[in-house]
Amino acid sequence: MEEKMEKRVVITGLGAITPIGKNTEETWKGIQEKKCGIDTITLFDSTGYKTSLDAEVKDFNPLDYLEPKQAKRLDRSSQFALVAAREAFQDSGITEENTDLERVGVFVSSGIAGLKTIQEQCEINYVKGNNRVSPMFIPMAIANMPAGNIAIDLGLKGESISIVTACASSTHAIGEAYKTIKYGSEDVVLAGGTEASICSVGIAGFENMKALSYATDKNRASIPFDKERSGFVMGEGAGILVLEELEHAIQRNAKIYAEVVGYGATSDAYHITSPAPEGEGGARAMKRAIDDAKMKPEEIDYINAHGTSTHLNDLCETMAIKSALGEASKTVMVSSTKGNIGHLLGAAGGVEAIICAKAIENQMVPPTINYREKDEDCDLDVVPNEVRKAPINVVMSNSLGFGGHNASIILKKYQ
Repeated sequence: MEEKMEKRVVITGLGAITPIGKNTEETWKGIQEKKCGIDTITLFDSTGYKTSLDAEVKDFNPLDYLEPKQAKRLDRSSQFALVAAREAFQDSGITEENTDLERVGVFVSSGIAGLKTIQEQCEINYVKGNNRVSPMFIPMAIANMPAGNIAIDLGLKGESISIVTACASSTHAIGEAYKTIKYGSEDVVLAGGTEASICSVGIAGFENMKALSYATDKNRASIPFDKERSGFVMGEGAGILVLEELEHAIQRNAKIYAEVVGYGATSDAYHITSPAPEGEGGARAMKRAIDDAKMKPEEIDYINAHGTSTHLNDLCETMAIKSALGEASKTVMVSSTKGNIGHLLGAAGGVEAIICAKAIENQMVPPTINYREKDEDCDLDVVPNEVRKAPINVVMSNSLGFGGHNASIILKKYQ
């Protein structure tokens, strides 16, 4: 049997809506300006909650982007997904004329997707009775709908899937999209994630498992790798990238942001919420990604860490980076952008992959903002507080999810 040639995969479009920007450029500008998108909860009345801060998409009006009827039939997570997907698709320059849309896939994930819809309809069922539950409840709530709605909206007829692995969801989506193109199954895939789980039951659930920060100072709430870190801050938004087979991109003269060269995914097989001791599972995911990229650890210039600002995550991820990179962990730059945007759960990896692509494009490392108290156990170069101009050729992005799901991708400057 003839062995199939592996194809190269590049990023040709970016789309984002985040707590620091309504699009990719605004979000990247916010990163450069060290903007903190964390503020007081406004999406529901949080009186009686220990948590008072979140990272919301500010002043979002779906009618600025969608027809009234369409907006009404979409959960907020799908609304964000369409905004980001349209931007990424437009940015890529893909059209029916230059691309076979039957070979364009949609791999867009969410950790919880329609949680707000689920809460609202459960309340209606309880107060008004089963006959008043919306016929749109299920299509608005289920986790595959952001991907399905994007495919419908843009007319994309390739493989459409939604990988649900909690906070690793969109990094898995990007990794699987990369593999799908690499082995020739699709020419193009829109990949990433979306999340809109800031509602009373969402905050209550995370708060009662003691995962959230109760800080009242927005600049001391999401503080990855800082000794005083006390939990994550819930964020929302979407980040979607256009991944494309290199020859296809060259043929239509596309702009190339970066190349996807490595992907690794593992399971801790340890605990439903806690990472494996010493970050063992995360380390294996990073090693797999490095092996897949056919690289040495010392070739990695920058790691966008999962860095949630919980005590255990940041400690275990530090240990995982040391284990995966060995000596190179002493010099690699590592930062978490969750100080800017909070934790976007299933959308985190999508937005962070976009930040990595922009870091390569601009040769600029995003800082870990609001970092103050050094933790001796998190002693990597966390790029504290200031943007760093540096030659960046290779970047790794990590995502770690409840259930022990680990995913790492590697992006490289396109040459």
